[in-house]
Amino acid sequence: MSHARPEPTLRRRGLPSTPDALPAELHPVLRRVYRARGITAPEELELSLGRLPPADEVKGMDAAVGLLTAALEQDRRILVVADFDADGATSCAVLVRGLRAMGAGAVDYLVPNRFEFGYGLSPEIVRVAAERGPDLLVTVDNGISSVSGVALARELGMQVLVTDHHLPGEVLPGADAIINPNQPGCPFPAKDLAGVGVVFYLLGALRARLRADGWFARRGLEEPNVAALLDLVALGTVADVVPLGPVNRILVEQGLRRIRAGECCPGVLALFEAAGREPRFAVASDLGFGIGPRLNAAGRLTEMSLGIDCLLSESAADARRMAAELDQLNRERRDIEREMQRQALEILRGLPSDEGRQLPHGVVLFDEGWHQGVIGILASRIKDRLHRPVIAFAPVDETTLKGSARSVAGLHIRDALDAVAARHPGLVEKFGGHAMAAGLSLARPDLERFRRAFDEEVRRHLRAEDLAGVVLSDGELDPSDLDLEFAELLRNSGPWGSGFAEPLFDGSFQVIDKRIVGERHLKLVLDPGGARGHVEAIHFNSDALRSLRAGDRVNAAYRLDVNRYRGRRTLQLMIEWLRVLH
Repeated sequence: MSHARPEPTLRRRGLPSTPDALPAELHPVLRRVYRARGITAPEELELSLGRLPPADEVKGMDAAVGLLTAALEQDRRILVVADFDADGATSCAVLVRGLRAMGAGAVDYLVPNRFEFGYGLSPEIVRVAAERGPDLLVTVDNGISSVSGVALARELGMQVLVTDHHLPGEVLPGADAIINPNQPGCPFPAKDLAGVGVVFYLLGALRARLRADGWFARRGLEEPNVAALLDLVALGTVADVVPLGPVNRILVEQGLRRIRAGECCPGVLALFEAAGREPRFAVASDLGFGIGPRLNAAGRLTEMSLGIDCLLSESAADARRMAAELDQLNRERRDIEREMQRQALEILRGLPSDEGRQLPHGVVLFDEGWHQGVIGILASRIKDRLHRPVIAFAPVDETTLKGSARSVAGLHIRDALDAVAARHPGLVEKFGGHAMAAGLSLARPDLERFRRAFDEEVRRHLRAEDLAGVVLSDGELDPSDLDLEFAELLRNSGPWGSGFAEPLFDGSFQVIDKRIVGERHLKLVLDPGGARGHVEAIHFNSDALRSLRAGDRVNAAYRLDVNRYRGRRTLQLMIEWLRVLH
């Protein structure tokens, strides 16, 4: 039985009732956009490093800095244990680069292979780490749930510093120090920091301590500029899709400014080149859709050392070679993902439906041949298509399945898994994550029981009308605003991203011409009316490929984009939602 794809509802964003104090010279549409995102004061538009909250507000920072200071002074061996995604890779590169710049003589890294060791500081990866003889283990972008791994590391004589941003469980690991803005009792206001943001704060606090102790003067070292690492901080923050709250917007904007100025590491420049994007025009979407996927490809298909080595390289030639390898891995990842999506849609067509031909509220998918490293992307793609929480599972071995979950507004996916585990003891082997993304493990025989339990839990939080999806528009534009100058203004008024959405507008157009490109995409010429003239637009993966005709009128929700091709810049509308008017 087939299931209808839900039709999203177009809705316009509301504006606060209170007046704003934004600059009078601000473009009126941009003022409207900012107000709809809660920006009402001019200082909120000031994205300087001086507006960052101080590092001493992070719980555990003093103890963490003390561990690293002692390690540097006593020339101890430091081993960084990273996660295998882009946030983990950038966190690792930032910490290794920063510690080396501060005089650490023996700092190295270890990143688990997801297919052999799984996520985090597991006991198995601790035993591998112990073979290198480190005195201090530092986790980046993981560790807050690694209770047994931390315990084993300390039994083996290692000190442990946990740096993480994931939500903690009921029991914290017994590390020598923990910094995580989401740990209980931490007053730091930016709970949405990525792992790389936590590491950036740690290095800033460490530099301040070393400066106060006279470390740099005693060692004859030039005091490093921690801000020089912000290209990597921006990349990891955007790639991890954490909300762009005030602190993250500052970190990302400052990193983008360095990238645009060419003041970034050879690895980042090489990844821009491999992605066919120009660093001097960089915006957050370049990091999220161009650079991040290529970096992530290593951790998804093989292991992340290649990506980390690329970010640590000081040689432009070596960085280009590694970026080319990452680009090839990303091409392979896309091929695997495309086939998995096809299989997932076949599975969906075979799912039983209730009255109204509706899918379960919470969708659980599994195929014996699915790739562990790609199920997260698959879950995200199906979630976007169906607008409901999705968990995709792949086999680990003959007894265990690994799942990757993605959620929609209204359901905190990590809390939902926690609730399922509490209601059904022993069902979920382990889990962890965020509000919108999580990972888990199951015993194979428990898949169907989990499928039912997950759907029941989702139904406690989401009604049928919550599953249709909403396209939030910033309203109509006057046809005179459909020009290149305004598109450039919007592009450079971010950074835009998760939690601070890029402006989306809606309006009515007449279709002047259409053609199909790449099998599933609509290339359009539209007339917005007035004296503006025609505009070009593209609608990716369009459902209106066959039904749309020249002369039709359509309602569309769209973003303004600057298309750069062979030195020319032209305006292009990126259509997100399209409805043919009959």
